[in-house]
Amino acid sequence: MSTLGAACLALAATCTMAADKPTDPQIAHIAYSAGVIDVEAAKLALAKTMNADVKAFAESMQKDHTAVNDMALALVKKLNVTPEDNATSQALAKAAEEKRTALGKLDGAAFDKAYVDNEVAYHKQVNGALETLLIPSAENGELKSLLETGLKLFQGHQQHAEHVAASLK
Repeated sequence: MSTLGAACLALAATCTMAADKPTDPQIAHIAYSAGVIDVEAAKLALAKTMNADVKAFAESMQKDHTAVNDMALALVKKLNVTPEDNATSQALAKAAEEKRTALGKLDGAAFDKAYVDNEVAYHKQVNGALETLLIPSAENGELKSLLETGLKLFQGHQQHAEHVAASLK
């Protein structure tokens, strides 16, 4: 399992086992952090890949996750909510940095496969966390709606990543 995949499992386990469900400010920070992680991974892929399918996938990750994060920032500003850093966000950021470092050491087909495989695993974990924890825990209707919209988009990302992964085998 990838380091990032392990962090996402930890995300679900940590939040699920916590005495209290995550608050809306914590959910906003977790969701935003997860988007930033995927944008950074996409930037790395765009700098390293020569594969047209991987490049197109990375471009869509960068564009879509930036757009969702922009909507999230606009929403927290509108609601006058400050996203709250938390152990889950910190674990995600640490694992993502470790994964980017590992991916940065790879080139060519080995990089492409590792990047896309990680994207499949990452989206499975994030989508699972959205479905089972973040959306049900969100109390603000607008935040919940944004998370639901993100889930639909990210489920499409997972399918796209799976399709690209199959073409790399």
